[in-house]
Formats: sequence, C-alpha cells, structure tokens
Amino acid sequence: MRLLLVSNSTLHGQGYLDHCASAMQRFLGCGTPAAVQRVLFVPYALAGRDAYHAKAAARFAALGLRLDSVHHAADPRQAVAGAQALFIGGGNTFRLLAELRRNGLIPAIRSAVQRGMPYMGSSAGSNVACATIMTTNDMPIVDPGGFDALGLVPFQLNPHYLDPQPGSTHMGETREERLRQYHEVNARPVVGLREGAWLRVEEGRVHLEGSTSARLFVRGKEPQECAPPSVLDLALT
Repeated sequence: MRLLLVSNSTLHGQGYLDHCASAMQRFLGCGTPAAVQRVLFVPYALAGRDAYHAKAAARFAALGLRLDSVHHAADPRQAVAGAQALFIGGGNTFRLLAELRRNGLIPAIRSAVQRGMPYMGSSAGSNVACATIMTTNDMPIVDPGGFDALGLVPFQLNPHYLDPQPGSTHMGETREERLRQYHEVNARPVVGLREGAWLRVEEGRVHLEGSTSARLFVRGKEPQECAPPSVLDLALT
C-alpha cells in the first residue's frame, strides 16, 4: 500500500496544500511515464462540497492533475474502484466517516488501496486511514455509527498536534494528556503530527517528512520526539 498522510492542508503563511505540493508530485509520479493523471476527491468532511471541490481542483490543476469528486459520481463505489489515486480532504472527521459509511465506501477504499491505489489524506482524511478515529481533535457533530475507520495503517494519528504553550492559563487537558488517556484503555501507538509534517507509507515503511517534527506516543513509554526525515517503522508495528 502507498499512503501520504498529511497533518494539515494549509500551513500558516502559505496557500492550500502549498507546503506539501512537492511531496504530492513525487508521490504521484508527476513528470514520469507512470504518472497519475486523474485523482478522485472525497469532500465529505465539509458541508459545501461543490465549493470544496472547486478549491481543491484548482490546486491540483496547478500540479498538472485533474481532480474529480466522488460526490458527482452516479455510483461512488465504482468511482473508487476505477480511480487512479484518491485524495480525502480535511474537515470534520465524524461527518467524513459517517458519509463514507453511508455511501458504502469503506470496503471499496480499503480494497482499492490494498490493490495499490495511492491514497492521500489531509487532517480528517489522514485520521480515517487509521483503524479508528478515536484520536481525532474534532467535535462529534454527527454519530458516524461507530469509530472504526479504514484500517490502512496499524497506528493512530493526531493531526494538528499542539504543544503546551508556556504561560498559558488554559486549565483543560493538553493534547499530550488526552493521548495518555487514550493509552489508559487502548494499545495502538499514536503519532502526534504537528502542522507541516506528514507520513509517507510505502513498501511497508513509515517515513516522517516535512518541516516539523512529530511526537510519538507508545503505551507504557515516555513520548518520543521524531525529526524528519526519519523512519518510524519499529515503533509503529
């Protein structure tokens, strides 16, 4: 399987997907004989799907790629089965998972990715690549009918990972505290992906890339700082 799991779609001071555009081009083989030409977009994480598709399509067009949206397909499952590559955008993870389930796309996506279709996600789109969405930051604005997701990787993600701010008077749990609570009752490792970072999964290896480090949480161990570029395989299997 081949996956590109990005923490965020927009980095402060840059445009939509600008910070990871080069990684996307390499991942999709742009400029090579085997390059992907068309990508299928899943806009379910936001309510305004047409506007979301238009925004994403303009960015992909600048990379020389055509972006079709699954919400325009007469048969979403057939669209996934015939796609050259898939991109699931960010937004609310609960709404995204609910719509994936309602449209019968979880087994369709899983099957296509296992056959080798490249999968790209940002934020919520990265969350649903995990076994569950239990480490998302999002509010449960809808009941998705369960937390089980695509199960493409054996670890959990926490996109937009935030460090405690020195001098802050906020009395709620820090992100680290919440992930420690997750590990009180769950065993899967969690990668806290700071904005600007992404994971590239290819040939069974997990590569941390981007401009920021990540924080790796393994049950029973102290959190570990991981700087890109690095390989996280042993901690995540």
